[in-house]
Amino acid sequence: MEDIMSSLSTELKRGTLTLLVLSQLKSKEYGYSLVQKLEEKQTPIEAGTLYPLLRRLEKQELLDSEWDTSENRPRKFYTLSKKGLAVYEQLKKQWEMISLSMEKVLREDNSNETD
Repeated sequence: MEDIMSSLSTELKRGTLTLLVLSQLKSKEYGYSLVQKLEEKQTPIEAGTLYPLLRRLEKQELLDSEWDTSENRPRKFYTLSKKGLAVYEQLKKQWEMISLSMEKVLREDNSNETD
């Protein structure tokens, strides 16, 4: 049972990661700061999951990036591109519709259980 729940939970989270990451990139963030920011919001993401996602989103032209070499350790900062902002807004609307539908179905399920 534990293995099944872990697998299903991972699958459920994977579907929301893109929206979650895009939601945090309206201002410049580098990978580690994004990991910390999401952790503070109780939505942790592993660095090994985040960096490939950032590269994919950049390749899809949803993110702009630039290197900051002013400190000892160079950092690559990411922000939403214009295309990325448009995609984010559309995904957000889809998420809101899906969430409302799921809430309705699950609420109906809960009310049927109490009957």
